[in-house]
Amino acid sequence: MSNLSNSIVTIGTFDGVHLGHQKIIRRLVEIKHKQGGEIVLFTFDPHPRKVLFPDQKDLKLITTTREKCDLFKKLGVDHVLVYPFNKEFAQMQASNYISDVIVAGLKTKHLVIGYDHRFGANREGSIHTLKQFAQIYQYELEEIPAEEINQLNISSTRIRKAVDEGDVQIANEFLGYRFFITGKVVKGKQLGRTIGYPTANLWIEDSDKLLPKLGVYAVNVTVGNQTHRGMLNIGMNPTTDVEKSIKVEVHIFEFNQDIYGEQLKVEFVKRIRSEQKFSNLDELKRALANDQIACKNL
Repeated sequence: MSNLSNSIVTIGTFDGVHLGHQKIIRRLVEIKHKQGGEIVLFTFDPHPRKVLFPDQKDLKLITTTREKCDLFKKLGVDHVLVYPFNKEFAQMQASNYISDVIVAGLKTKHLVIGYDHRFGANREGSIHTLKQFAQIYQYELEEIPAEEINQLNISSTRIRKAVDEGDVQIANEFLGYRFFITGKVVKGKQLGRTIGYPTANLWIEDSDKLLPKLGVYAVNVTVGNQTHRGMLNIGMNPTTDVEKSIKVEVHIFEFNQDIYGEQLKVEFVKRIRSEQKFSNLDELKRALANDQIACKNL
């Protein structure tokens, strides 16, 4: 952090980098264009809730830290600082947080925060605390008002719920882009190719990554620099598998390249149907043919 200067700063977890978050980042870009400086986004890993509420095991994230950083970069952020959130950091006094992190660490000249931003031990720090210290430390302070964010009626919690329920179209509206996963292609049973629907089995490295509800989805698949249409199944393959583990498999339309070991980005367009158990492979093939037609007709 020592090489920062004239920083235009925002702070938060920004899970999903949704339209509300994008509004804050666009304001940072406006300030940079008007008065110069560098945009610095200060975020955390792990998610603070995982440290503060360790008994809550069910928190899944819309975006991994790597995915967030890619989205920040596209929005024009110059520097992303990912801080290792722990209990010691959570117990920092609000005044020390301002002097040590915001001023000395981030070299903040202009601070933009979302409404109801809380920080420090027992969440004692607020916009009022930041205002008290702004004159002492010579930084400008700006709060994005509640009505500007609330009129969008968006939150990371609402997006998580939509994805969890398979309603990826609603999630996409809130995000301002298509919800996506990234995964490495690994070897599977290769049953798909024997029935005319070869699939790439995806290994999702981050176990905290949120996956949509089990079922079949129309997707866009990016391989290298090219994007293809396809269909994806999240489920346990009840027709062919005995083992009860969730698998993510994608069939890319009109595609026959060897992509083992490659990283794919898969964007979700629409949920087509729930996962079903078929009595034989012919029934499964007929269902997959119908799925492909439904996906291509979108």
